[in-house]
Amino acid sequence: MAHLSGLMLIDCPASALNNAGQQIDMVNRERQHDNWSATKTVTTRQGVFPYVSAQAFRYWLRESLREVPDWTPSPTFREEKIAYTDANPIEYAEDDVFGYMRAPGGGSEGAKALKEKWSAKGLTGQETGSKDKFVALTRNSPFKASTLMSLAPLRPSEMGFDYGTMTRTEDSEYPNPVPYVHEFYRSTLMGLFSIDLRMLGRFYFVERTGYRHLDSVRKALAEKKKLKPYDNGRAFEFDLPTRKNRLAQLLEGLARISGGAKQAVHYTDVSPRFLLLGVAKGGNHLFGTSVGADKESRPLIRTAALEEVAKVFKDDLLSGFYAGLAQGYLDEQRDALEKQIGAIPGSPTVGHPVEALRNVIKDLDSNAEKWLE
Repeated sequence: MAHLSGLMLIDCPASALNNAGQQIDMVNRERQHDNWSATKTVTTRQGVFPYVSAQAFRYWLRESLREVPDWTPSPTFREEKIAYTDANPIEYAEDDVFGYMRAPGGGSEGAKALKEKWSAKGLTGQETGSKDKFVALTRNSPFKASTLMSLAPLRPSEMGFDYGTMTRTEDSEYPNPVPYVHEFYRSTLMGLFSIDLRMLGRFYFVERTGYRHLDSVRKALAEKKKLKPYDNGRAFEFDLPTRKNRLAQLLEGLARISGGAKQAVHYTDVSPRFLLLGVAKGGNHLFGTSVGADKESRPLIRTAALEEVAKVFKDDLLSGFYAGLAQGYLDEQRDALEKQIGAIPGSPTVGHPVEALRNVIKDLDSNAEKWLE
């Protein structure tokens, strides 16, 4: 069971990438204005850590993947209190990669009405069980992502506050400008992600939460599409070229990632400035301790940690380490990084983060059977 581990750094020179409405910690950051927009942060004894939620990051990636040729995003459907994707990983790569939970409302009249709405929207139908309730479909996401957390804390006084006004008004009843305030920060965000390579393109139909990927409707579709039985007939799988292509598309989406809030006034490039990638057996992440902050809160690449991981997990590694460091970012650390990466067997030279991702895609051609076993 192989996983691809990834670590990325996003440089935020003046940013507000993920916001939390008007809720402010009244002890440390008293809200003095009614029209106030706060960033998402965690407050600790060390200070305030800005962050971007994993949900927001996954949204950026989902949207960026729409620009990748032949990627198949899943249609969505909204009921009054819930929403879900089509939950069809056979037709839609998005459902395969990001997982899903589709547990719509039931009852004979409700089921009939929903089926009609699904049909009108072009969604796949769903198996019904007792009392005309739909069988719930759930798939654990093969792509997993952490919160993107600031490497170092900020003191409350270091949070930026931008005071603005809406002045383009000619209403005589309300002639005064409308003031507003929003927070922003200057920091470096670090995030981890992992891809369960064994599960890409493989779909179970067992009575277990997270593994009821298919119902009778989708099983029939799998048979029609000539997917092969897998795991003693408890699942179906795509052929190797299809599974390889979906992984390549996901990596290409990471290479093209964009998004984030307040882009009109802060324009933060969310593509990684530093990136580490590696494939290994098992689900333990390879790079969780490979980056920290120095005494001045600047990013610090811990090459000793990379050396240790390569040594401790040498029998489990299925690839070298793919490292990308953009020119102009942490240039003083490039030589030490290149030396360490060069000492790890199978590792390509350090290039740009996009080059690191595309090196993985290139090596996938010769390693697909081993990585996607």
